Amino acid sequence: MKVLITGGAGFIGSTIASAVLDHGGFPVILDSLVTGRESFAEGREFYRGDVADGALIDRVFADHPDIEAVVHCAALIVVPDSVSEPLRYYRENVGKTIELLQHLERNGCHRVLFSSSASMYKAGADFTVDEESELDPSSPYAATKTIVDRILADAVRGGSGLRAVSLRYFNPIGADPKMRTGLQLLNPSHALGKMVEAWENHDVFRITGTDWPTSDGTGIRDYIHVWDLAQAHVAALTRFDRLVGHGSGEPGDRPAHAVINLGTGKGVTVRQLAEAFGTVTGTPLRTEDAPARPGDVVGAYTRCDRSAELLDWRAKYELEDGIRHALEWRRRLLELAAAD
Repeated sequence: MKVLITGGAGFIGSTIASAVLDHGGFPVILDSLVTGRESFAEGREFYRGDVADGALIDRVFADHPDIEAVVHCAALIVVPDSVSEPLRYYRENVGKTIELLQHLERNGCHRVLFSSSASMYKAGADFTVDEESELDPSSPYAATKTIVDRILADAVRGGSGLRAVSLRYFNPIGADPKMRTGLQLLNPSHALGKMVEAWENHDVFRITGTDWPTSDGTGIRDYIHVWDLAQAHVAALTRFDRLVGHGSGEPGDRPAHAVINLGTGKGVTVRQLAEAFGTVTGTPLRTEDAPARPGDVVGAYTRCDRSAELLDWRAKYELEDGIRHALEWRRRLLELAAAD
């Protein structure tokens, strides 16, 4: 299968591209390199540019008329930035996705696999969610993902032939186990990245938000290894035509938009993540409590029944594996940065 991956030079998109390659597929990478690394696309068919650039999308399909599906990963993702720059996030994540969908329709590409987010859910009393849970996006970033999912749901009913699968996932960690790609940023803003930074600098890790109603007062997350996440995307691509129908309403036809959550099914608090980090490094991580950041939420983790049933997929890597691979990739990234 030949697949166009937007944002394919970023952390998640490049890992999905590697998984597609490992399964005998052919990834075509489209990335503006605003945050992606060009080295992540080396040896792969790569187009540098914006998803809203219609002429570029036309050229991609002229060069590769056999593209069967698009995996849409391109997006801005930093929650505090979305709070301070909401218009930028709506323009980049929502407005440009609408333009991309129009370009895909014009080029006759009707399968879209959207790399969505579980940050849109309102957690239940036990902090678990499933695909039917109430939506309550708490940041402009989460809202952009919610809106795009709604756009896809509406668009499939519009008669264009579009069919879509939205994979709503939680907090990816780790790296490609073969160390081909990983986090492209030297100073990421998420919890594990900040832990690595504090550990390297012999500094204190600040736990932002310590009065949430969890077992230890810190936020709870579902930390999924990025390679497990990539495998789930491949499973969705290979099963795409079984996951969604054409939404005709005819007997036996399936809806043209499917939503599937991806996670480990295990909730991990920030304090527990810090403890696991210390276990992997062999050095307890020094921490201090701090106020929550703008846009922070208590968090959630998913029940995994639908992904197991529809994708025959379950997360295989443990939390410690993700931390270990993240640290191994960090050493590799520093080498790459020194060589640039």
